[in-house]
Amino acid sequence: MLWHELTIHTTEEAVEMISNFLHEAGAGGVSIEESGTLNKERDTSYGQWYERPLNDIPEGRAVIKGYFNEETDLNEIQQELEPRIEQLKTFDIDPGGYSFEQRTVNEEDWADAWKQYFKPQRVSERLTIKPTWEDYEPTSAAEQIIELDPGMAFGTGTHPTTSLCLRTLESVIQGGEEVIDVGTGSGILAIGAIKLGAKHVLALDLDPVAVSSALANTQLNGLEQQITVKESDLLSVLDGNDPSLGVKLPVKVVVANILAEIILLFIEDVYKALEPGGIYIASGIWKNKEQVVEEALTAAGFTIQDKHRDEDWIAFVARKG
Repeated sequence: MLWHELTIHTTEEAVEMISNFLHEAGAGGVSIEESGTLNKERDTSYGQWYERPLNDIPEGRAVIKGYFNEETDLNEIQQELEPRIEQLKTFDIDPGGYSFEQRTVNEEDWADAWKQYFKPQRVSERLTIKPTWEDYEPTSAAEQIIELDPGMAFGTGTHPTTSLCLRTLESVIQGGEEVIDVGTGSGILAIGAIKLGAKHVLALDLDPVAVSSALANTQLNGLEQQITVKESDLLSVLDGNDPSLGVKLPVKVVVANILAEIILLFIEDVYKALEPGGIYIASGIWKNKEQVVEEALTAAGFTIQDKHRDEDWIAFVARKG
């Protein structure tokens, strides 16, 4: 089968939004490659190693590729995307001097070739992400393995926002907590929370593809009894304590690895979902949105307990007053 590949050259700052635009335009998959310049330090604090050499993408830049079935008119897709990318500037997100490329590829070239670059990776002191097709043995009894098959619509879990969130979860989870994961995607944060000792996680996403992916990865890790995956937003589950959710509201921890613009929309819902003293981990925040997110959290009644950083991304640890 043939697929149309639409490549967008842009900034790392705009990656999350443009990737979302591609999904909304009907992309069957999206790949992201950020700068590998020699001026950019690679995190090896947990013994990470990198299969791929540093690329020649300029610092601060990124290459995003969206894949569409062969019946799709890429020119129409590009015309749809251009004004949306331009509009990002009004939200203080700089897409830089962006450009497009188009080509046609074989499904095998797209769906399987990338797998050679996805190797087991230690993302925190206790967590290692392992693709299902790779063999790997833990180096200690404390090391927890997250089995992951990201599918074609999700990343490998090693993007700074995800690894940052997993490390932040590791600092927050003490054991026995009930957790809500908003915008679960592949389910990696929900799985990580259980591996770190949480009692039960309610994993929510509005995208049915994400729900299917999260369910599949939950099953891969044998955690069907400890993770409930539901196609929903947070507000919809606040109306009552439905036993099928697997958690009893309010909960101890809420985690969201979503764009800052989306995080700002449901801060009050998170506050309602948390018990007094509960913790909200908000990640996926680019450095230029740090102040506005902090102000919104504080205005809603949260106390900023900590901030964790990875490159230009930030995760807030906010406590409900």
